[in-house]
Amino acid sequence: MNKKVLSVILAGTMALGMLPATVMADEAKPYEGVTLKWWGGSAENNAGTQAVMAAATEKLGMEFEVEINPGGTEGDNILKTRMSSGDLPDFLTYNAGSKLSDLNPSRGFLDISDWDVVEKLDDAFLSSVTVDGAVYGIPQSSTQAGAVVYYKPDYEELGLEVPHTWDDFVSNCQALADAGKTPIYFTGGETWATQVLFLGDFYNVAAANPTFAEDYTAGTAKYADVPEATRSWTKYADLVDFLNADKSAATVTDGNFAIAAGEATHWIILTQQIPAILENAENPDDIGVFGIPGDDPENHGLTVWEPNAWYVNKDSENIDAIHAFFDFYCSDEALDLYFETYGANGPSCIKGYELPESVCNAVRVDMQQYFDDGKVEPALEFQSPIKGTTCEQLTTAVGLGQMDGAEAAAAYDDDCKKSAVQLGFDWE
Repeated sequence: MNKKVLSVILAGTMALGMLPATVMADEAKPYEGVTLKWWGGSAENNAGTQAVMAAATEKLGMEFEVEINPGGTEGDNILKTRMSSGDLPDFLTYNAGSKLSDLNPSRGFLDISDWDVVEKLDDAFLSSVTVDGAVYGIPQSSTQAGAVVYYKPDYEELGLEVPHTWDDFVSNCQALADAGKTPIYFTGGETWATQVLFLGDFYNVAAANPTFAEDYTAGTAKYADVPEATRSWTKYADLVDFLNADKSAATVTDGNFAIAAGEATHWIILTQQIPAILENAENPDDIGVFGIPGDDPENHGLTVWEPNAWYVNKDSENIDAIHAFFDFYCSDEALDLYFETYGANGPSCIKGYELPESVCNAVRVDMQQYFDDGKVEPALEFQSPIKGTTCEQLTTAVGLGQMDGAEAAAAYDDDCKKSAVQLGFDWE
């Protein structure tokens, strides 16, 4: 595999004058001469990560050598093979949640439960990197959410308020349609994106059924049998008359432009798209976010995707240096540097940390309020390993009005049963 040494003085691109004053201080470098090998995807090897590693080199002395993970199933298989053969780098980036559990992390990852940095992690993220009581990771980036990204000037023009129930959301869509606007942008040309309404509605499922994830994994709760879970499928039908004309062909790139320009008012999508939307927006404050509403106006929450995490090779000869780097990576100094350089898709997983003002209000204000109010729920994939392989085909079909939502819920249950049986679960 290709290896790229990050000389992390930042690959020759960051002048000392751009580093924080604390990094520029003439301090001892306790890990000078140590090279930490890490494995991660191209998304993790971003400008923010590189900037923090550059600062860590200046402050602590260690340098970093990166090996790019090809991602997807190929990357998963490579990691499993390397864990079995004992051929792991010093530390690496991988999924949190159910995929971590499936990996049986105790085979190769270090339990960092006794590291002070663990005390900084919020409960939702902590649960996603804890397996059998052992804590294995720290967050590589920010959270994101499956939510409604919307164009605020349309709301201001029509005097609309952020809806706190699904019925109010549909009423807003009707008012927008009556005003000649496109209420909902649907990107049927990229079927993965059509899942977000279904997946992002999980806060409402869990609010009404707190043990749904556990029961679903055990096969005792099904989407066709639990009314709130079925509702995650039937909500699509409520929006069919409000979609963009090119709904079956529109891509995610089209969605980025449409929301940025106000060509559509709402887009139910992962908030990882916000940076791309803002690249095309005239005013970043035009873009807002709210959670997919349920039926309880007093319990309007947000379904959250936890970030990938850094994990430590338990057999690394450089654990002390990794420990020091993790402490630095989760410091306010390093977090500010990361988010000011790269941006954020959602609030940080570090308790008490406030995103810098350079981060847009859609994330720093709108999304943060849900976290501050404790109205967030990790997506089901962080709580259960079972997901049907036909999810995006079914959500596309119901989104385009080609399939009934209740019918799709039953079909998804059948699909999930196949997945559960393959994973060794005793579903009936």
